[in-house]
Amino acid sequence: MRILLWDIDGTLMRSIRNGAYKDYTIPVLEEIFGTSGRLAEMQVSGMTDLQIVFEALSHEGFSQQDIFARVEVLASRLTEEARKITTNGTKFFEVLPGVRETLEVLSQHPRYQSALVTGNIEPMAQLKMQLVGLDKYFTLPGAFGDESHNRRDLPALAAERIRKYLQIVLPPEHFIVIGDTPNDIDCAHHFGARAVAVGTGRFYSNEELLTHQPDSFLPDLSDVDLVLSTLARL
Repeated sequence: MRILLWDIDGTLMRSIRNGAYKDYTIPVLEEIFGTSGRLAEMQVSGMTDLQIVFEALSHEGFSQQDIFARVEVLASRLTEEARKITTNGTKFFEVLPGVRETLEVLSQHPRYQSALVTGNIEPMAQLKMQLVGLDKYFTLPGAFGDESHNRRDLPALAAERIRKYLQIVLPPEHFIVIGDTPNDIDCAHHFGARAVAVGTGRFYSNEELLTHQPDSFLPDLSDVDLVLSTLARL
């Protein structure tokens, strides 16, 4: 058995307009903390939502503890605002090439099961999956960006939940993290999992991803046979 731990943004789907994340996050931070700090100028790809907020606000005197103390209201308000702008009839997200077909084939394969390991807060991740109709493919518990400031923590959190859910012992090397940023590769290797990098993100070139030494690389997920053969080697 191999457990596939999927990133969302840049791997499974993306916002149609670059920078859309900040449209609803900046007003929410200003509402809750009185400032959005450095967020407008930051590149946030690959970071957890808690890490994004901390790095945006740390120069304003907010600590990680200050932010974590407000995590429930932060998650609620971010999801409310995202729901408003993504359900107003305008197409906001698009599924990346081959993703739906790949997930469908994997869902029927006896070797693989899938979970989300993403920097998104959990309700936001679930909203995105529902909006693009991918939620049915993620049957295992995952880990999310409202649980840690450090993405390195997420694979271990997901793995512990999955072991309990399946009631089997699974060593780290039976997990495969699939993502589009160096942070996805790093968090996989920190946990002891395999890392598959995909070249569909907006912020890192294929060459940049390869310098971080993923166990495998896919330009995208459009060739289902190539995805299957790549995973079979891990």
